Amino acid sequence: MRYVFALLALIWAAPTLAMGPWKDCGLDVPCPIGDRSYHVKEPDNWDGKSPLPVLIHFHGWQRTGALPVQHQRISGATRRRGVLLIAPNGNRKTWNFWSAETEDVAFAQEVIEDVIARYPVDPDNIYLSGYSYGSIMAWRVACDRGTRLNIRALLGISGTLNQSEDCAEMPKEARHVHGLADNVLDFPFGPGEDTTYPVYLWRDMMGCGAAEAKGPWQQVDFLTLQRTEWNNCSEGHRVSLDIHPGGHFIPHGWIARQLDELLGRTPRYP
Repeated sequence: MRYVFALLALIWAAPTLAMGPWKDCGLDVPCPIGDRSYHVKEPDNWDGKSPLPVLIHFHGWQRTGALPVQHQRISGATRRRGVLLIAPNGNRKTWNFWSAETEDVAFAQEVIEDVIARYPVDPDNIYLSGYSYGSIMAWRVACDRGTRLNIRALLGISGTLNQSEDCAEMPKEARHVHGLADNVLDFPFGPGEDTTYPVYLWRDMMGCGAAEAKGPWQQVDFLTLQRTEWNNCSEGHRVSLDIHPGGHFIPHGWIARQLDELLGRTPRYP
């Protein structure tokens, strides 16, 4: 609880702290934290003072944070929706998510604290995301510190922790998308080829009941996703899973739709 109070104190102080310090780093100049760093993409037409929802996106294997802040399916979604995009840089262009409380989990917390010190952050809308190995890293942070960091939602793309992982904490909501034909990080089918298994960990932790099939949806006409939701979990938690017939990629418009839904907006593309 002591950490939570300290974090909230930083959040409440953020409008005063953020009246300019962000200008020493950004899209082309990463923000330093010791010998590590992260990239920033501010939303379009931000007035420089209004509190911002934040999406922290972990890059894939052998990439850097410079990619997400320029990626149309990531920053193209955040900048149009008033969301601050944060893209940390992994050591050696990868992440250590193999066990609980790795150095990268601690780094993720340091990134969040540094962002709060630089920007006026909306504390009720902090999201974790990632693609491939970055998705597994986002899952790891949510698993280890999701409650303490007040993570509103996890947005995982084509990469999960083992569904038997013993998590200490969790986000308020978990959303995941995975391709049935993924041959890089294979679709984690459950017993009997159960296609809802990729989010079993969160459903179990959050005490969710029966699934509700929401049917197909599209952001672009060449990709159809099938959604399943669990809206009957304990203490207001929610879980959703989107699956598609494709492989290992970030689906067009997926992040955009999740942000629209989380922010109470009518989904649109781009």
